[in-house]
Amino acid sequence: MHATPAFAGQYWQWQDHAIHYVQAGAPQPDRPPLLLVHGFGASTDHWRKNIAALQTDFEVWAIDLLGFGRSAKPDRAYSGALWREQLHDFIQAKIGRPAVLAGNSLGGYACLCVAAAHPETVAGVILLNSAGPFTDTLSPPASPVRRFVAKMTQALLLSPLPSWLLFQYVRQRSMIRRTLAKVYVDQTAITPQLVEEIRRPADDPGAAAVFAAVFKSPQGDPVDTLLAQMKTPLLLLWGEGDPWMDTRQRHAAFIKHYPALEAHFLAAGHCPHDEVPEQVNSLMRDWVLGLGST
Repeated sequence: MHATPAFAGQYWQWQDHAIHYVQAGAPQPDRPPLLLVHGFGASTDHWRKNIAALQTDFEVWAIDLLGFGRSAKPDRAYSGALWREQLHDFIQAKIGRPAVLAGNSLGGYACLCVAAAHPETVAGVILLNSAGPFTDTLSPPASPVRRFVAKMTQALLLSPLPSWLLFQYVRQRSMIRRTLAKVYVDQTAITPQLVEEIRRPADDPGAAAVFAAVFKSPQGDPVDTLLAQMKTPLLLLWGEGDPWMDTRQRHAAFIKHYPALEAHFLAAGHCPHDEVPEQVNSLMRDWVLGLGST
């Protein structure tokens, strides 16, 4: 498979932290810019196949969330609310006009948070196997004994030494490749370049602390709560071979709470933008170009 090189990035200072981003393509006065947001453990590199194609028709931006990719990795609390404000401030400071936000997994949830809280900065939302629970799928309260056991287990795993050991285990190339093999339908898409792009940020100072902090972070607003506040056009792209979520069930939940959406199911896993980029790029392009006529 022909390798697509990553795009050179720049840095923006946000709350005294260096935020890495990529910008490609010229501004188009008749269409909105795109802002691409990666998932957990990924970075702007994960969008390289999409940036390469979409930059001919759009001004394209991609950003590393605080704690990920080439962005700073401070030891602090991480949450959807934090990334919501990061994305909102980036749109205002760097892009300068409403953008179409496209997010995969955790990045999709962050995009929803922005669209719900700051609709004036969002021209549309594209979700690719987006994360986040719905209210009716949240676990019922556990018994006091179960809560105690769960808290003790979490405290043990996320205490400094066990957490560090777990991080050292999952950052290995063999483990990254094994995980990707579970969540990609097309195994040929799992290249040494992809494995290295996911592994590299683990070398940065603070990466282990971020790994622990993200799992300690409180659960954010349910997706249905966010959808109730949202008024922007919505496109759902589902890699239906995703082993981490029942895409048909999640799609039904989205339709229930936000019926005015467009959706497509693709023969891919958790990261369809990287696995079937030609299909994703075509669907994104057509949908965004159609926003002006709706």
